Amino acid sequence: MSAEDVRDDARLALAAGPGRVLVAVYGVFAIAATGRSLTQLGLDAGRAPFAYSLSLVAAVVYLVATTCLLRGGARAWRIALVAVVVEAVGVIGIGVLSYVDTALFPDRTVWSHFGQGYGYLPLVLPFAGLAWLRATRPSVRVPGGSPS
Repeated sequence: MSAEDVRDDARLALAAGPGRVLVAVYGVFAIAATGRSLTQLGLDAGRAPFAYSLSLVAAVVYLVATTCLLRGGARAWRIALVAVVVEAVGVIGIGVLSYVDTALFPDRTVWSHFGQGYGYLPLVLPFAGLAWLRATRPSVRVPGGSPS
């Protein structure tokens, strides 16, 4: 196997096998969150500007994760990892905040109430993403050593 074959395998690994399902789910969430947040911000931004803006942040996170999972490779893997960690922190933090300060969330958003409006999939998705990223972690060559 040539070095180019190894690079191609690493590039495809994130979107192969079960990763295809993950990419599809992230893609659906990217589209749904983008559409919902832009609609909410465009039609009635004054009603819940904080909540609707957080939905837009969620949309960007989903778009980044989807793009990086599709792209593959070590750099995309690292960026996807950051996006999925931000997603996990976001859905948990916003989920808690939406119960603690209900006035900030008069309408449902992607991450409010731990993604209740989306069947709690936003709560499960980052952990599935982290598990997949762990399973597809690119090996790192240490000079003079073996891959880790």
